Amino acid sequence: MRVFWFLIGFILFSAFSQAQQKKTSADKPLFIAGGIAVSPDEFIYTYRKNHPNSPQDFTEEKINEYLQLFINFKLKVAEARFRGLDTTARFITEYKTYRDELKKPYRAEEDALEKLVQQTYKRLAEEVRAAHILISVKADAPPADTLQAFQTANELRARILGGEDFEKLAREFSQDPSAKLNGGDLGYFTALQMVGPFEEVAYATPVGALSPVVRTQFGYHILKVKDRRPSRGEVEVSHILLRGGGDEAALRAKAFSVHDQLRGGRSWDEVCKEFSDDKNTSEQGGKLRPFSVGALASVPEFEAMAFAMQNPGDVSDPFQSSLGWHIIRLERKIPLPPQKEMESSLRRRLSRDERVQQSQQAQKAARKAKYQFTEHREVLEKVLAKADSSLIRAQWQYIPETTGAPQQLFSVMNTPYTVSQFVAYAKKNQQVSRLTPREYALQLYHAWAEEQIELAEEEKLKKENPDFKNLLTEYHEGILLFEIMEKEVWNKASEDTVGQRRYYEANKAKYQAGDRVEARYFTATDKKLITETLAKINQGDTLSPADLRKFKSVQNFRIYEHNDSKVMDAVSWVTGLHVTEAEGMHYLVEVKRLVPPGTKEFAEARAQIIADYQDELEKQWVASLRQKYPVKINKKVVNSLLQS
Repeated sequence: MRVFWFLIGFILFSAFSQAQQKKTSADKPLFIAGGIAVSPDEFIYTYRKNHPNSPQDFTEEKINEYLQLFINFKLKVAEARFRGLDTTARFITEYKTYRDELKKPYRAEEDALEKLVQQTYKRLAEEVRAAHILISVKADAPPADTLQAFQTANELRARILGGEDFEKLAREFSQDPSAKLNGGDLGYFTALQMVGPFEEVAYATPVGALSPVVRTQFGYHILKVKDRRPSRGEVEVSHILLRGGGDEAALRAKAFSVHDQLRGGRSWDEVCKEFSDDKNTSEQGGKLRPFSVGALASVPEFEAMAFAMQNPGDVSDPFQSSLGWHIIRLERKIPLPPQKEMESSLRRRLSRDERVQQSQQAQKAARKAKYQFTEHREVLEKVLAKADSSLIRAQWQYIPETTGAPQQLFSVMNTPYTVSQFVAYAKKNQQVSRLTPREYALQLYHAWAEEQIELAEEEKLKKENPDFKNLLTEYHEGILLFEIMEKEVWNKASEDTVGQRRYYEANKAKYQAGDRVEARYFTATDKKLITETLAKINQGDTLSPADLRKFKSVQNFRIYEHNDSKVMDAVSWVTGLHVTEAEGMHYLVEVKRLVPPGTKEFAEARAQIIADYQDELEKQWVASLRQKYPVKINKKVVNSLLQS
């Protein structure tokens, strides 16, 4: 009765009373199980979450019942911790994934990847035509070379703004080899076809305008945006290629001769196989993978013809490109898919994009400042100097300083973290690496430091957001529960055939059955197949493997009870062949024999036996846990809450 009134009181008390209760429950647990104190708040949160909008569940009997189940749950989690299941690599990885996702709504940070996914899909709906001038400089070039390249690009931009012709300057100064031929014109392109910084500037610059100087991995660029238009999606074509070289007149004549054969009715696949010089596709009818605008920028004639065609099946006239002569057949036009369909593939493709990496690095730097990360660089350098080849072989033998005093590497929120703690982390997480010892040690150090910052952030979020704390606990303990149940109950019950048989023999009374049949059935989408098969069997013919493969599925002989199968319930339980139909499918049923009421055989009842055996193992295990971890319910907490 006390637990019942405690729960109702907790929900209905005034704001002042709730504040008093929070103070009390923070100091005193509701119960202790396995050495873990459980607060009244946690119990109430869990009960209410599992019984939403169900006033009928707030009874003394149901709450007491749930309290015992909750205690059992906590005991299982305590046992999982005792066995170190929360320290395994599998657990740590899975929990970190959930934890990072749970943090996102509570962080005042924009999800860089999600933002880029949204932005990229929006850009895929538009094609941009731009020209550029490139002044090349390597990413790791000396500062003087980098400055010189930047100044050259800036000077060219100033000349264009002053009225000089962009195309003329591109042909003269651009270090993109194609600029000599095209005046820097890149044609139309869409998102994901250019490096990130280039794409950003191209989509941000108005038509007719000149961009600022932009740096990419290739050097410095100046862009002039010439046009924009709605995306034309992708196109899929098949092609016949007559590769250039030699007598061009003869090649042209051959192309038109091949085209005449197609117009005369000869099979495309046959002509492609005989004449196409693209041996990678000629055996498959010349079919190419779908492509979008800009994907074949090096062969603009091919791209232009492919997108100009309108009707699937249409065959182009022969046309020439730098590769030779082409004839193409339009297979299909593919519009831009809905965003929902593209989101997962865009996330995979963009997850390593430099723009995401830069945003994430900026967020990490902001978190370092927020949580007062202070590094002792001189100490770190001493540690890095001791990283030798044993570290990259995952056998690091770190020799500590002889001073004896703990050396602090950094602090987070004024909490110090020492060299010895880092060395312990490194030894636990070291793996064989191709990095240099110093690089690998630095990588481990950054991972460890970031982990400590995240833990500080997590503690702050837990204090400020009770819902976050509760969700984190749920996921942490839920993963542990799954791990321990799998080991102690589910796998044992499934694999212990001796135990299953013993349980069956001791509990045969549970496995009684009424009338049954031993039968099998064949499934088909076409009634004609059922009729033909029935006629064949009635003539005395045996069904061959080829006959069986015609059916959508074949269920082998097994024993059925009433309500086991809609198909079996739809036919008469008489030996022989029966035909029925259900939910648009057609069935041929063969009843082999009738099975009288009685005890089910072990094989027949095995699925139910395993489930019951699991329950029995769980009961035995919980009883042993209650012996191992005595439970103490703090009745004074209940009384104090009732009196507040």
